Amino acid sequence: MILSGLSPFLKLPLLQNLSREALLKMDPEIAHGATISALRLGLAPEQDGADPPELKTSLCGLDLANPVGMAAGFDKNAEVPKPLARMGFGMVEVGTVTPRPQTGNPKPRLFRIAAAEGVINRMGFNNEGHEAAFQRLKGAHVGAVLGVNIGANKDSEDFVADYVKGVIRFAEVADYLTINVSSPNTPGLRNLQADEALTRLLAAVLKARSKAKVRVPVLLKIAPDLDERQLDDIARVVLASDLDGLIISNTTLSRDPVLGMQNANETGGLSGKPLFNLSTQRLALMRQRVGKLPIIGVGGIHSPESAVAKFQAGADAIQLYSALVFGGLDLLERIKRGLTAAVRAEGATSVSQLTGKKTDDWAAGRASL
Repeated sequence: MILSGLSPFLKLPLLQNLSREALLKMDPEIAHGATISALRLGLAPEQDGADPPELKTSLCGLDLANPVGMAAGFDKNAEVPKPLARMGFGMVEVGTVTPRPQTGNPKPRLFRIAAAEGVINRMGFNNEGHEAAFQRLKGAHVGAVLGVNIGANKDSEDFVADYVKGVIRFAEVADYLTINVSSPNTPGLRNLQADEALTRLLAAVLKARSKAKVRVPVLLKIAPDLDERQLDDIARVVLASDLDGLIISNTTLSRDPVLGMQNANETGGLSGKPLFNLSTQRLALMRQRVGKLPIIGVGGIHSPESAVAKFQAGADAIQLYSALVFGGLDLLERIKRGLTAAVRAEGATSVSQLTGKKTDDWAAGRASL
């Protein structure tokens, strides 16, 4: 996927003529590479001044200057967490990273659905592997809370062992770790969300975490394509473990919101604006089941209003990615301004006071955007 709105900052000959419109005309994966290059070269905007105090919050014992993060999938190889932090993200999640490098699925594997501001991807955990990411993160001072999203190699004989390797490798450099069992693009991976498989996975991962020098929080990222019985099972397993939180949700296999649109028939996971209602309802349903367990809400946030709604449904923090493709980098600042205004309109002092105000409405399907 790509970010847009970088044109004022692209001064190098190969990048200087790139605008949001130009990027959207390029092959999505090439445009994404150009954006990463721009960020790596320091050609990105930097936040001017500190965040309002209303946006300060904590998550799993971690202090965030603001609750808006960059979701996993953008910086797969941990190349640009510092530039993203300087842009104003309160947290940056890199990856998904697998033990061994892998090329991912054949190209093309990334498709825009412009009419709906959606994206379909079947990337397949393309990344340079643990060692490359670790070397970039070792000793780094990112300037925001750093998450590392870990996964399993497609051809691995033991997915659980791959996640354990990820915990062992990144516990010393990450502020938190995300166990990604919800990508639809690695065959069999989502089966780890099932009751017995998830119990075994979390036991192994948390045992590995217990042996690390520092207790790093571990979160589980789940899919939106789960029914209420499956959510019941996940909640039961999670609450019986020492897991620190959830990320809800990954991309969806559903095509209902984009039926008939260009590229809608491509295989892979759908993200962006069309995912918002589904992912937000699943967040609310899980909030009802897990009580106060921290939840990061991700999926379809595309405006200040949708960001506020995600908190009201039960999120403690949020993450963006696909909406930046269409909305530009100024979307981050607009969302933070919107959250600040919502806090003040409630007569509250912290964004955390928005969490859960409409959980029951979202869970029951009485709320939508």
